[in-house]
Amino acid sequence: MDIATARALNFSSVETFSEPFPYIVSSEAFSEGMSLRILDWLGTYLPWKLVETDFYEQYEFSLFDVDLPLDLSFLKETSFLNSLRSEIKGLFNASLGSRVDITAHKLIPGQRIRIHNDYLPGQETHRLLIQLNRNWADDMGGFLLFFNSADPSDVHRVFRPIHNSLVGFAISPNSNHAVSTIHGGERFTLVYSFYGNYGDA
Repeated sequence: MDIATARALNFSSVETFSEPFPYIVSSEAFSEGMSLRILDWLGTYLPWKLVETDFYEQYEFSLFDVDLPLDLSFLKETSFLNSLRSEIKGLFNASLGSRVDITAHKLIPGQRIRIHNDYLPGQETHRLLIQLNRNWADDMGGFLLFFNSADPSDVHRVFRPIHNSLVGFAISPNSNHAVSTIHGGERFTLVYSFYGNYGDA
C-alpha cells in the first residue's frame, strides 16, 4: 500500500441514511495498519484533559494543540482536511466552510455520554467519528446510540464500537445521540467537526 492510500479515509463502503436525521456508516475508515498506528499513539502519554458537564464526562484534547508523530501528521494537514470536507459535503449535500476541528476523545470505565443533540445555531453542522479500540467486547459497554426523539427509551440504532469503524451525522435539533456507560477498557474516538459556510470559502 502506498503512502497516499495509507493516509486516506476509505469512503467506498459508506452507507447513507436519512432518518431520524442524516447519517453515514462504514465498517472501515483507515487501512488496518494505519488504524492500529493511530490507536498505539493515542495510548501514549498525551495531554488528556478531563471534561465534565451536565451530560457527559470524558478525556479529550485537540489535535491542533499537540505535535503529531511524522507519520500521523497528515491527520491535520490542510490537504487531508480539504479532501475530508469535500467527501462530507458530497455525502450530506451540505455547504461547509473552511473550519474543521479535530479532537481525540477517551472514555474509561464509569464514564458515559448522556442523550443530547449538540445543536447550537451558527456552530458545528456535521461530525465524523472514527472509533478506535483494542479487542472490544459487548460486555465492555460504550455503545453509540442514535434516537428517534429526545426520549432515551426511543432508540433508533445501536452501534457497537467496532475498531476502525466510521459514523458521521448532520447536527440538528433532532440529532439525539449518546454513548452508553463504559464497563471496561479504554474507548478512543477521533472526532472531525465541520461548520457551515458562514461567509468563508
